[in-house]
Amino acid sequence: MAEAYIVEAVRTPVGRRGGGLGAAHPADLGAHVLRELVGRAGVDPAAVEDVVFGCLDTVGPQAGDIARTSWLAAGLPEEVPGVTVDRQCGSSQQALHFAAQGVLSGTQDLVVAGGTQNMTQIPIAFASRRAAEPLGLTQGPYAGSEGWRARYGDAPVNQFHGAELIARKWGISRRDMEEFALTSHRRAVRALDEGRFERETAAYGDVTADEGPRRDTTLEKMAGLRPVEEGGTITAACSSQVSDGAAALLVASERAVAEHGLTPRARIHHLSVRGEDPIRMLSAPIPATGHALKKTGLTIDAIDLVEINEAFAPVVLAWLKETGADPERVNVNGGAIALGHPLGATGARLMTTLLHELERTGGRYGLQAMCEGGGQANVTIVERL
Repeated sequence: MAEAYIVEAVRTPVGRRGGGLGAAHPADLGAHVLRELVGRAGVDPAAVEDVVFGCLDTVGPQAGDIARTSWLAAGLPEEVPGVTVDRQCGSSQQALHFAAQGVLSGTQDLVVAGGTQNMTQIPIAFASRRAAEPLGLTQGPYAGSEGWRARYGDAPVNQFHGAELIARKWGISRRDMEEFALTSHRRAVRALDEGRFERETAAYGDVTADEGPRRDTTLEKMAGLRPVEEGGTITAACSSQVSDGAAALLVASERAVAEHGLTPRARIHHLSVRGEDPIRMLSAPIPATGHALKKTGLTIDAIDLVEINEAFAPVVLAWLKETGADPERVNVNGGAIALGHPLGATGARLMTTLLHELERTGGRYGLQAMCEGGGQANVTIVERL
């Protein structure tokens, strides 16, 4: 049976909104990790058969197939194509899936997967609302669809509302979420102080480390914040940070490994994506994880490390309740609440961190899960080699 291997993985530090990466062109962020990826792997870039990048809100500097633009901006060979993927927050995880599927199918041998996003310059949902103002289309992607309204009515379709629904369904209190958020920051600060991210990051200019973790945050500070929804429990403290960044991975077949003298670092063990209620939206990692474990025959206890995107604290807390996973194996270096969530780049960022942490700790299996718009979730399981 064909195999797909991760050979190399690298990311920029994640910048805070308006921080050190805020003025960077998103294609230059992508180019930065692509150059670093090729250099670290020691591979001939002309041998790459495709570049698959995730990116959302593809307007302005993020338009025009930024996967291709990033590759060219990196000064890499013109004959190598690129394609941009949008599966919302899981876009660059889906990019990894497409890259691995190309290799597993035998149609490709060497593919780059990754993503880039500058949320400082282009805010979330800009493409579906503010960019559509000249066309008179400002109510988002669902308004006006008779089929959607017949099925889901006029229920709000947004992540904050979905997070509130999860908190209510799974009985998660605001205090629970704030304690989880505080743990995320503390773990991220510890990881920075211990140098856990140094191997996986490539400094961008003066930005040498992730800018999001807050050393001075406290439960008391969090308790003073107002909820996003009137009468709700979700605050900014329990939400992922608006961020900028990029990440990239090199995926290779057995033939490419042999021909180019590459050293595989992990084997793709499982790829899948599942969907559920698009109004609750963010709870899809629960059934998606169950599906992945059933398909592989693994148990949650066999997974040494988990990276699940902290879009909001209740996403992970509900997942922990349903899966019975050990919290000490989940987001051990903090998550998006502390480290940030540069949308189209986050999936590749999580896999990059997961791979390096498996190597640091000697773990065998790692699982990554991402909640996504439309009530979807990607799950990837890798085996460290």
